[in-house]
Amino acid sequence: MANSWATFGRDLHLDLSGPGGLRAALLRALREAVRSGRLAPGTRLPSSRSLAADLGIARNTVADAYAELVAEGWLSARQGSGTRVAERALPRTAPAARRTSGPPHRAGRPRFDLTAGTPDVAAFPRTAWLAAARRALTAAPSEAFGYGPPAGRPELRAVLADYLARARGVRTDPDHIVLCTGFMQGLALLSRTLGAGRLATESYGLGLHRDVIARAGLRSVPLGVDEHGARTEELPALVGLRAALLTPAHQFPTGVPLHPDRRAAAVNWARATGGYVLEDDYDGEFRYDRQPVGALQGLDPDHVVYLGTASKSLAPALRLAWMVLPDRLVDPLLAVKGIGEWQSGQLEQLTLAEFISSGAYDRHLRGMRLRYRRRRDQLVAALADRAPHVHVSGIAAGLHAVLELPPGTEQSIVQAARWQGLALDGLREFHDPAAPTPPRDALVVAYGTPPDHSFAGVLDALIRALPPGE
Repeated sequence: MANSWATFGRDLHLDLSGPGGLRAALLRALREAVRSGRLAPGTRLPSSRSLAADLGIARNTVADAYAELVAEGWLSARQGSGTRVAERALPRTAPAARRTSGPPHRAGRPRFDLTAGTPDVAAFPRTAWLAAARRALTAAPSEAFGYGPPAGRPELRAVLADYLARARGVRTDPDHIVLCTGFMQGLALLSRTLGAGRLATESYGLGLHRDVIARAGLRSVPLGVDEHGARTEELPALVGLRAALLTPAHQFPTGVPLHPDRRAAAVNWARATGGYVLEDDYDGEFRYDRQPVGALQGLDPDHVVYLGTASKSLAPALRLAWMVLPDRLVDPLLAVKGIGEWQSGQLEQLTLAEFISSGAYDRHLRGMRLRYRRRRDQLVAALADRAPHVHVSGIAAGLHAVLELPPGTEQSIVQAARWQGLALDGLREFHDPAAPTPPRDALVVAYGTPPDHSFAGVLDALIRALPPGE
């Protein structure tokens, strides 16, 4: 028997309830499916024999209904191509629904997205990843196709322990690594594990992080940020603090590293109080002017939780991240994670383990460092040549740069950029409203997502949106 749609027919859900006989009910159901857009123009319908068998009704009833709908113009039928939804039978309510509930019209969307948070996903190493997936799938034990342990695949945890020690100066072993679906899940799990109390967050950061902390029952407390990073010397004055969430290697979004004295102050506070530093190493591999600073976790593995992710180095779609935990947090966190929490796909975990151990991950990172550094250099050079009054702050690292603006101009310039076809964020978007110090005006310009061939045009549009020099 040929394995084809013509033989088996397509599945089609139709509700034949309501007044009238079966033929009337079938006509009503088919018209509604086409009218609502559930059956799009050109969709091939099941044969009358197949649909009759699926619905448990006579074939003649289906054939008659098809013939009437063809006569009415709802369907079309041609010899050899079966019965299809007529091309002119467009959904009558779909356009209004799209206007009211869908995304904005394409004409209103910026051409290029310079908002922070996304790498160059077009550069995802598909060929190398596919090769690693094949090798991982071939070697995978049968139990890898089950649900998996809450901590994640042991193969990936072992590979990550070696990689993080080598590349980021992290001190750990596989038993202290827990895999998760992203930084947000890791932060949520840690917040729930810590329980009631307060958690310090940098006064510039993502509001989503503060929301996650609040949903777990903790209260976030802003910690000031200046040109030397988070002001960790203020931690001892914050009463009832359980932990502090920091971005030491490259503060997000201001772009500065945490000063060595403040790194020491954070660790000293954690030791003295029994608290924890939650280290968000979101783009620690991407430093362009020198070797990346090692992870803060290396100073004190008993009081620093290291959080890393493949979202910036590879792609967010992988849903792969990791936590390196102090010994006393492992069992409590796994107890929380083991109850109703989503797990990363085990096959993706095995593929990443193979991708790292084969050297493909290091090669990919080296290539992306060159690409991102070239884009940042282009941005800095264009500003120096055509807008020298605009200062780029922060270190040469990561996937974004901060452009300082005159006070009071941020909102108008963000709007001017939108008129130029660019979506980007102002620095105020990331300022904690509870912070005692006011926000400053600046642009957070991500250079990772625009394609290489259009980047020069992106820079032209950006400079047109900037305020003129005096």
